Amino acid sequence: MCDCKDHVHGSDAGDRGPEFSLFQHIAIDQARALNERVVGSVRNVFRPWEDRLDRTRFMDSNEDDPELLVHIPFTGVVKLKSIVVIGGEDGTAPSKMRVFTNRDDIDFSTVNDVVPVQAWDIHEDTRGAIEYTTRAAKFINVSSLSIHFPSNFGADSSRIYYIGLKGDFQPLKREAVMAVYESKPQLADHKTSSAEMSRSIQ
Repeated sequence: MCDCKDHVHGSDAGDRGPEFSLFQHIAIDQARALNERVVGSVRNVFRPWEDRLDRTRFMDSNEDDPELLVHIPFTGVVKLKSIVVIGGEDGTAPSKMRVFTNRDDIDFSTVNDVVPVQAWDIHEDTRGAIEYTTRAAKFINVSSLSIHFPSNFGADSSRIYYIGLKGDFQPLKREAVMAVYESKPQLADHKTSSAEMSRSIQ
């Protein structure tokens, strides 16, 4: 029997696409992963919901090392509500997920020493039917997300086809810079003593 206290089973219906639209707000060119077999392949896993079952686009970890650490920067701030992970077959799907917010400095030398904002034991899911719900109050004002996949279901390497993020997005606010210009100089603002004027003339 499935323990669903930290996740929900969603519908396979295509109309869930609008729910998982945060991929549009990822700074894809800045996304990166540690221990990916092909550098830059992490960008393959962020795409529209309706393309989640595309098996031609994926990210693998290096052989004989299933661990992956994914850094996801956003173009604004988000409130993250849930995560979907579609992993590979034959034991290559991640089995655990640890998530950190606004910690771009994390790498393999520190990731196990830092307490994640939330962690899950995740299931083999080839269709994106399982959502891992967040403790929403801990996932507000998120400008970047780091996801650590420390293990899989027994294979020598890990494979991820899709990472879906559900939540609310808010663009970064640009503070207006106000400058006050003096349109007409006022004599009272530019008083100069006769002594000062005399010195300047000399």
